[in-house]
Amino acid sequence: MYHERKGMDMCGIAGMVGLPIIGTEKMLETMARRGPDGRGSFQQGECCLLHSRLAIIDLDGGAQPMTYVQGNEKYTITYNGELYNTAELRSRLIALGHQFRTHSDTEVLLHAYAQWGEEALQLVNGIFAFAVWEHHTKRLFVARDRIGVKPLFYTRHKGGFLFASELKTILAYPGVEARLDAQGVAELLLLGPGRKPGSGVFKDIMELEPGCCGVFQDGKWQWKRYWYLKDRTHEESFEETAEHIRMLLTDSIRRQMVSDVPIGCFLSGGLDSSLISAVCAGETAKRGARLNTFSLDYENNRKFFVPGKFQPNTDSDYIPIMENALGVLPHRTVLTPEALVNTLEEATIARDLPGMADVDFSLLAFCKEIRSVVKVALSGECADEIFGGYPWYRDPEVRARSGFPWAQNTAQRADFLHPDIRAQIDPDCFVGDLYQTTLNRCDILPGTLPTEKRMKEMVNLNHHWFMQTLLDRKDRMSMYCGLEVRVPFCDYRIAEYMYAVPWSYKDRAGYEKGLLRHAMQGILPDEILWRKKSPYPKTHDPKYEELVSAMLREVLTDPSAPIFQIVERKALEQLLTAEFTWPWYGQLMKKPQTIAYMLQLNFWLRHYHISFV
Repeated sequence: MYHERKGMDMCGIAGMVGLPIIGTEKMLETMARRGPDGRGSFQQGECCLLHSRLAIIDLDGGAQPMTYVQGNEKYTITYNGELYNTAELRSRLIALGHQFRTHSDTEVLLHAYAQWGEEALQLVNGIFAFAVWEHHTKRLFVARDRIGVKPLFYTRHKGGFLFASELKTILAYPGVEARLDAQGVAELLLLGPGRKPGSGVFKDIMELEPGCCGVFQDGKWQWKRYWYLKDRTHEESFEETAEHIRMLLTDSIRRQMVSDVPIGCFLSGGLDSSLISAVCAGETAKRGARLNTFSLDYENNRKFFVPGKFQPNTDSDYIPIMENALGVLPHRTVLTPEALVNTLEEATIARDLPGMADVDFSLLAFCKEIRSVVKVALSGECADEIFGGYPWYRDPEVRARSGFPWAQNTAQRADFLHPDIRAQIDPDCFVGDLYQTTLNRCDILPGTLPTEKRMKEMVNLNHHWFMQTLLDRKDRMSMYCGLEVRVPFCDYRIAEYMYAVPWSYKDRAGYEKGLLRHAMQGILPDEILWRKKSPYPKTHDPKYEELVSAMLREVLTDPSAPIFQIVERKALEQLLTAEFTWPWYGQLMKKPQTIAYMLQLNFWLRHYHISFV
């Protein structure tokens, strides 16, 4: 809780090995929003590590890069993340003779790596991306958390190795160019705003996948997967499973409340954020304080909202119920269509890629408001992926289809490909191969019944694809505002445990996330606990579509618009009057959001001075 000093910080990291140590100030500048509270650098020979800090606690002791000497070896770390079992690890290390100078989890992670090497990854519970330089062996070790909450991109450049939290930092290194090839265009138009696992979209820039680590030494780069969803027999009864989940989730939430500064919670009035808010409000009340909650709505939404398959009711009716039930300090943000449009370019820069259109725009604007009150907030991302809450888990027709269930529109998307790109890419094969590759990776016990097997495939598809898009969105939009957002449902213990739980448990009584609802009875008012799922809120005001349509018409009159190098002009023109059978992506990206995505794409190509290869 607030008084438990664990030294957790959200930051930006970067570094290089085997390259000229140049451009570091420019790289650090690109990291300033992720870490506005301090900068640090380390250099030894051909290695340079960079760090920008968003300080939450232990302002003096947590400075990075941090160095530790053990025996004949010296280690230096640059780290972005939080460990939620810092106290347990520190006690274990002290028993082995380690001594600590700070309260920071950075120091605990560094000592853990010095003690156990790569095996330390099996012992930590947290979200992280980090790099450790071994001075004596001239070896760089990098790793990313199991779920993929914190980012880590890299590139092989002129025989060396360059890494960073964000793409913009890698692009800031002298000589690294923003280039796009046919494969990258195919990702943007056939998969976007999703990305292929391990891809940075830009040519020759990759992302270390979740649950992976790697080593760069003597000019060679090798990576491996240290964690994945592993199937096993589930032997607990439904009631035992519900109790197990209640314990895991409440423990995760309480661990993630650790902070020396006041925290807040996202509160949509839906199941996931309400559960987190309820636990946090209870813990905060024990200290005689009230929890800050933050809710989002849109101007005129009550007037224009129309119930649909994916959004049966509006959140605004449920938020006050939770605020009153928990006795919180409520904060409301109401966005106009103009505010969304005005954040389009900034959200693209924050993400370094075209994103989820107004879902990104609104989240960025929302995070700015939250940051004016608190520096740390908890959010309900990833419950639907892990507990099977999305409609595509529960619709037998969609479930039976081949292809990514949140983007059943490859033919429609292919119409946007410029003929020169279409000549190099077969859309169906491109998407189909990636889909099948993901299925081939699934760990599923032999003899698993067909329905159960398909549900485990769905979990893997969501884990490797859709969930990563949402985690990208949350990390970039929040960190751009200097806001640390924690995601308790992303505790790997929950993901591991739930993967083996039968679908009949998860879908208890025919409710999406029926197991979760049953497990958390008594924590929420019934009208919230049993409320039908509603996705992240979006605007229903026709003014928004009018605004983005006008912007697209302006692009269509600009013969120099870079989008025409990769997108078919006729498809863009038809987009203005198109009717969508399926959303462009997920549940919310319909025509107005697709128009906004194309506007993001055009801005991105121009702002990043992207060349084509």
